[in-house]
Amino acid sequence: MYDEIAAWFAGRLPAEWSAAGHTVTVDREEILVEVSIPAPDASQDDRSVASGRIARFREETRDQRIRIAQEAEQRFGRKVSWGARCGEEHAAFTSVSMPVMTRLRQAERLVLDTLVDAGVARSRSDALGWCVRLVGQHSNAWLGELREAMREVQRLREAGPGVATG
Repeated sequence: MYDEIAAWFAGRLPAEWSAAGHTVTVDREEILVEVSIPAPDASQDDRSVASGRIARFREETRDQRIRIAQEAEQRFGRKVSWGARCGEEHAAFTSVSMPVMTRLRQAERLVLDTLVDAGVARSRSDALGWCVRLVGQHSNAWLGELREAMREVQRLREAGPGVATG
């Protein structure tokens, strides 16, 4: 399904949005489309210029992004979120915040409670989100390999069994 969604957005996004590239990230509930905007010259204040370019892109493309998102949501049955990257600056314009139910044993709850008591998080829910983000940051390469392997398994499932010749 990822390949179909990514291909659809590659064909649907305006060419000027894809000139510097874009990424599509998909999970069960959401499609995140992040458009790359050309980075500023090294002679300029990179962060300020990049932030301004992202803000301009967000404002100037709002109506068009809404139309594309509505088409994709109808077609794929998932919410569409948007973001942009310019150099090292990144901004997510919209994002789905999805509640997730989990069962934790006391030792695991104590980890969350320690983060709350230390002021790292406001609640157990925030603490759990913090833990997931931390694991994601420190294991991106491994998670990327795992996702790629899962895409290959999905591709093989869709292709079905081969017919032996001979």
